[in-house]
Order: sequence, then structure tokens, then C-alpha cells
Amino acid sequence: MLRRILKTFWWLILLGIITLYIFLGFASFTSQQVIAAVIQLEEAPGEVLYRSQQKLNDELGNSWQVVLFKRVHANNNSQISSINLRLVGFPGSDELFHPLSLKIITDTGKVLAAPDIFVEEAPAPTIGQYDFKNILPQLPTTALVIGIPLGAERFINLPIPQNVVQEWQEIAQKS
Repeated sequence: MLRRILKTFWWLILLGIITLYIFLGFASFTSQQVIAAVIQLEEAPGEVLYRSQQKLNDELGNSWQVVLFKRVHANNNSQISSINLRLVGFPGSDELFHPLSLKIITDTGKVLAAPDIFVEEAPAPTIGQYDFKNILPQLPTTALVIGIPLGAERFINLPIPQNVVQEWQEIAQKS
């Protein structure tokens, strides 16, 4: 009798584990990417940094860390000192070609160019940083494609989802 109860107990435990795995598997198919919040940091007295950081995949499946950040000096009537987009390629990503501009393509086909900040030398071959101070106000709130320069006429496309562009617009409005 005790043996039969233990056998039933173990079958129920196994059934519970299998059910849990099935529900967790379905949840991973239906879950959506979490929208990261805009982070506000005080770097120095009177200097505030607003930052949006995402991990996105390019057209070849390579992962990139995409960080848009804006520095504001509160001492100078909230003067914006810089708005930059930093791209950091994870292992396996192609090396960036400096000092070529970053190409931004809107959903309407408009092409914008963000100048390379690492003109002399980048901290690593897979890191690029681009001046977005004049670009950000021109961006729509729809999805974009960024052309990352890999050579003179060679680019790899990095799709930027609409929710990320909207987060960037939120940063543009901060002062």
C-alpha cells in the first residue's frame, strides 16, 4: 500500500514538472522584449547624464550594445553638451571602420549621417561612437535602420525598433 502511494506521488511530481516546463515554454514564445527605462545619472555636480541602453541584433544575427546618451550641464541654463550614440559589438561582430559616418535610414527612406567621434582611435575595434546632437531632432518616432560602417562602401544593417526610437525621443526632451 505504501509503495503504491509513493509511486503515485512520484508520478504527480513528474507530471507537475512537465506541466511547468510546458507553461514556461509557451510563455517564452508570447513574451515581448522589455522596454528599458531612460536612466538619469548625476556624473558630477551640475552635470546630468540621460541614457538608454539596448542589446540588438544586426542583419547577420550579431549582437550589439546600443547606448544613446545625453549630457546636460545644469549650471549653464541646462545646456546640452553632447548627444552621442555608442555601438559596442559583442564577440563575433565585425570591426568598425573609422572615421566613417554612421548611416541612419528612416522608414520613409530618408538617409541621415552621424559623424564619427572616434576619428583618431577607438578604444576597441568593435566600438564606435557617433554625434547624434543634430540627428536626434530629425528622427521620426518609427523604426529605423542604422548602417554600421565596415569599410569604404560596406555597411551592416542594424534594425532599431520603434520602442527604442521613442525612448531616444524621450531623452531628447529631457533637460
